[in-house]
Amino acid sequence: MRETARGAQQELCLKLICFQAVREHLASAAVSIKAVLDLPTPLIQDLLPHLTVCQLDELQPELNGRGISTYPGWVKVLREIYGPHHAIDLHTEEEAKHETMRMLFTLVFYGFRNHFIIKNAANLNTPAFLWAAAKCIKHFVFITNSHNPLQSLTAERRPLLKLLEKRIRSVAISQSIDISKRKSQTALYVLHRLLDHGMVKEVVIHVQCPILLAWLLHRRGTRYVNPELDNLMNGKRAGCTSQTASASTDSVGCSPYPETRASEDQDDEGIPCKRLKLNSASVEEESGKANLTVNLQSLCHASPSANVCPWGQICCLEIRHCGSESLKVLNSALPTFFCLRSLTLHSFSTFRDVDVLDLAKALKQLSESSCSSLTNLSISVLPYTSLMEILLEASPKVISLQVEIQSVMWGPPLPSHHPRTAKSKLPELPLEKLTVKVAELQTDLHFITSVLRRSPHLTSLHIAGLRLPSGCSQGQLLTTLSEVNPCLRSLNLEDMKLSDCLPEILHLLSNCKLEELRFNDCRLLEKWSNKEESLNQLVAALKMVPCLQTLSLAQNRIARSVHVLAELFSGSSSSVKRLDLSSNFIQPAELLEFTRRLRKHRPLHRLTLDLRKNPGDRDPNMWNVALKELRLFCVVLVEGWNSTDTMVDHVSNM
Repeated sequence: MRETARGAQQELCLKLICFQAVREHLASAAVSIKAVLDLPTPLIQDLLPHLTVCQLDELQPELNGRGISTYPGWVKVLREIYGPHHAIDLHTEEEAKHETMRMLFTLVFYGFRNHFIIKNAANLNTPAFLWAAAKCIKHFVFITNSHNPLQSLTAERRPLLKLLEKRIRSVAISQSIDISKRKSQTALYVLHRLLDHGMVKEVVIHVQCPILLAWLLHRRGTRYVNPELDNLMNGKRAGCTSQTASASTDSVGCSPYPETRASEDQDDEGIPCKRLKLNSASVEEESGKANLTVNLQSLCHASPSANVCPWGQICCLEIRHCGSESLKVLNSALPTFFCLRSLTLHSFSTFRDVDVLDLAKALKQLSESSCSSLTNLSISVLPYTSLMEILLEASPKVISLQVEIQSVMWGPPLPSHHPRTAKSKLPELPLEKLTVKVAELQTDLHFITSVLRRSPHLTSLHIAGLRLPSGCSQGQLLTTLSEVNPCLRSLNLEDMKLSDCLPEILHLLSNCKLEELRFNDCRLLEKWSNKEESLNQLVAALKMVPCLQTLSLAQNRIARSVHVLAELFSGSSSSVKRLDLSSNFIQPAELLEFTRRLRKHRPLHRLTLDLRKNPGDRDPNMWNVALKELRLFCVVLVEGWNSTDTMVDHVSNM
């Protein structure tokens, strides 16, 4: 017996040595790609987690042709990046590959170091890796304090920039860009290439920088011309009386848009000129001899006979730090922003009501044009619930609305701009997706239900944090959904008290076609006198929903009643493919009992089971036995748990 074990161990060590040799010499004279592709399928599958990202990328097309997925290789890389306790919630080869390349490209391009980059420096710090990653990614992050990497895109990495122009669909600006400074011209030039010569239609701004926002919006879908930007672009000094202009007191002529550009055939001929101007800018500025009247059009001017430079369009705009000054710039541009399909605005503090009313006015002007294409709107954080209705009426074409509401602690609530009478008939809304997250001591449920009654085409609803006056029940909300929202396919109720609504829940499930249902942190079992019996009723109703694929009961203190949920898969009726039981204080013995019952009723499809934030370390051996059995027919998502954190234990088991 010992000899057999020793032999198996030696065989494993020899296999690992061979795998490392293949990783080191693949595509060289020693190990050809064809030799690897000729290996038996089981051996290739064992080899994948030992390959580099470039090798995985190169082998993937041929392996896919043989029916072999490189998914295990990409997941192995992600586990090394994130750490062993991070759950990888990616289910396809392309998802795992894109996430790997997206993370590594940003780290390597800007020269950031972590344990994985340091360990694999020889394989990652190469032009081949950046090229392979650039072919996969669709999102580019601008980190403007790292000047040299962006500068390289105008010089030795010019071919990489041309590839990014073809691949990148969205850009994120993570730091402020002072467009009045010569040293910022490189970032503006790369932005221009991606936005106007490339395929970018989505822009995410993480900083409060009104003049940069004006530059981004200028001629990219709106006819508005910002006065301060106009002064900069025409080489005039701005009269700086606002925060928008404060950064522009030393403004220069830096028109971000060229009048001319070379054809694709001529583009390479202009590279030396571009390199000279971009590389010399910072040197001239440091020496105090910078020509402050030179504008950015020269950066894209390759020859006197060049064609006119194109202008891109921004279809999706997200401002993650939207202050009053940025909102003023946006509000001025909105009435003619006809190509805008999606708008997301987030403020770290609550928006002022006057700013929201100005936004509603601009949205109303936009909606009155037949050219308007805005269908997705997301605003956070609103100071009053009533502002949601004002925004809805200002944007009658919106089919997806997401709002967060946090009541301010000062001043009276904003009155309705035109109070309704009991007999007034409200127009039907085209809403298909609605998300309302509330942080109020009390919310008028009638306001929510009235919006639902006006939205017969609603397919997705997410409500979080709804608090009702004492004596009121959330049952009315569930009843309304049963009566007037027959198209509902996704329902997500979060941080709400539903323990007294079991009859309404059962009625809703008997008349719905839900594909996704989430009751997260809804205290479902809190007032059930017989928890197992009530949970059995819920399971029986869930089994009758024919299209249900995703079910989440996270943060409901199910704990020792978890074994009842295994009955969800008894018979052949359940279509659930994903079950979220995270944060339910499920202990090892309870998970083992759930596992044994689930083994008797194996799901029809491979089940993704989320068990994160449950105290598996109470009995690690028993927990691991249960996980081992579950993994035979489930994809199990787990992360580490520290039971020494008694407060977490207490909250999870209340």
